[in-house]
Amino acid sequence: MKLHELQPATGSRKVRNRVGRGTSSGNGKTAGRGQKGQKARSGGKVRLGFEGGQTPLFRRMPKRGFLNINRKEYAIVNLDQLNVFEDGAEVTPVGLIEAGIVKAKKSGVKILGNGELTKKLTVKAAKFSKSAEEAITAKGGSVEVI
Repeated sequence: MKLHELQPATGSRKVRNRVGRGTSSGNGKTAGRGQKGQKARSGGKVRLGFEGGQTPLFRRMPKRGFLNINRKEYAIVNLDQLNVFEDGAEVTPVGLIEAGIVKAKKSGVKILGNGELTKKLTVKAAKFSKSAEEAITAKGGSVEVI
């Protein structure tokens, strides 16, 4: 290997396009911005959604609906999914996530009465449907609202 054969590692050097550095660069004089106009000026940008003075699409469309910023969304669990736990176990939101029944806690866990519960469980959750509460207590278990 000789000194004139040395080269930087491939990909370590990036060739930059030096804009506005003479006519021979291919991007001299107007520097690829064309002649005059808003987009040729420094700081000349149009805001997002701007349509040249025409009423923008987002203002032409009718307003629909309502988004409640205080809405609470609960992770839903049915009674038959609780049969995974052992008899006499304590079911908590953390235990439901570890068992893979619930992906995220959200605003809390709500237990619904779909399916059949076969075990006696102590269930702790944010909300219960009436049918779920009755089914759990009917099996000798207990319900606790967190």
